[in-house]
Amino acid sequence: MSDDGLKPLDPAYVSEVISNPPFVPIPGVSNVRDLGSYPTTMSNVITKPGYMFRAAEVSNITKEGAQRLHEKALRITTVFDLRSDPEMKKYSTPIPSIEEVHIIRVPVFKNEDYSPESMAKKFELYARGTTEAFIQLYSQILDHGGKAFGTILRHVRDKPNSPFLFHCTAGKDRTGVMAAILLKLASVDDHYICHDYSLTRVGREPDREKVIKRLSTEPLFAANTDAALRMLTSRYSTMTAFLELLERVYGGVEEYVKKYCGLTEEDISRIRTNLVMSPRSRI
Repeated sequence: MSDDGLKPLDPAYVSEVISNPPFVPIPGVSNVRDLGSYPTTMSNVITKPGYMFRAAEVSNITKEGAQRLHEKALRITTVFDLRSDPEMKKYSTPIPSIEEVHIIRVPVFKNEDYSPESMAKKFELYARGTTEAFIQLYSQILDHGGKAFGTILRHVRDKPNSPFLFHCTAGKDRTGVMAAILLKLASVDDHYICHDYSLTRVGREPDREKVIKRLSTEPLFAANTDAALRMLTSRYSTMTAFLELLERVYGGVEEYVKKYCGLTEEDISRIRTNLVMSPRSRI
């Protein structure tokens, strides 16, 4: 697989990967993955399949895709949207109306974080495409996302039998941080967390041209397609560096969710229990 996002991936390879688990086909939504069935460091325990799903924006979900959410294999009735109002307005990607699905707004960044100056700094980091640049961005996500992430974690605490999906725009950065928090709380080994993150490189490939077209409206990327494509990168090593950051700067996932999300030890214990199961319990 390409490591810098600049070269297109082989279409046959992409088709093969996204046609199989953990990818989940939902028409109109890209980069959908089930975070279940990952082994944990606990003996004979895996993350609960069919419970937590990550994805890119659901704004363009089709009628067939909406029906798919209700099928027995998914039963998704709650969607958490990590995007901000200025972001949706800028890209004309409003919140869709999906029958029997409760969409909850949980923006990571406030509206003022989308000022021209702030966005210019963010885009400059994205344009570099380096692990160091992404870690700066992910540190900002951790600093600002506590309330949003806490809302999702409380859903896990209180509704262990209600499958949910969470997403940002690309389903890579804010979504990737949230996925890492969930998997760390479930005691999933770092290798699998990094592997899951790296799959976004494949999951976003079908939208490659759409991403380039969207970013071409930004001055920084208008004459620099390579810079835009670097935003597609999701290296295994980047998530490794993020997990090291989470441990070194934030004291680990449990300390982070206690301090930034307002959760207690009891909450964390219940969340961990609700995220996992024994393989023998699978129907």
